Amino acid sequence: EVQLVESGGGLVQPGGSLRLSCAASGFIFSSSVMSWVRQVPGKGLEWVSTISAAGTITNYADAVKGRFTISRDNAKRTVFLQMNNLSAEDTAVYYCARPKGDYRSRYSTRYDYDYWGQGTQVTVSS
Repeated sequence: EVQLVESGGGLVQPGGSLRLSCAASGFIFSSSVMSWVRQVPGKGLEWVSTISAAGTITNYADAVKGRFTISRDNAKRTVFLQMNNLSAEDTAVYYCARPKGDYRSRYSTRYDYDYWGQGTQVTVSS
């Protein structure tokens, strides 16, 4: 059974930091490109970041570039999202997902991902 389990979300003040984790099982993680996407209730999905299978190539949405860092530990089958200098605009449910494409994937529709986690809520508020 494929599972992606996110953790690390919570309430943080503007300017603060959070580190999200996503533990994977049930598929060959080390050969899988992985992404983080987010969704605000009532709005569409927003692609955040993608990392290559080896972790050597990363891509970021303009809205998070320079503040967020994606990384992975293939031995632990985990992908991370370090989020710094958070603002209210970053408030969303964050999902890790496996895109159907390669490391250049910037998908914002559920159809373009074949595995999803349950999501973790990130709320940025004073």
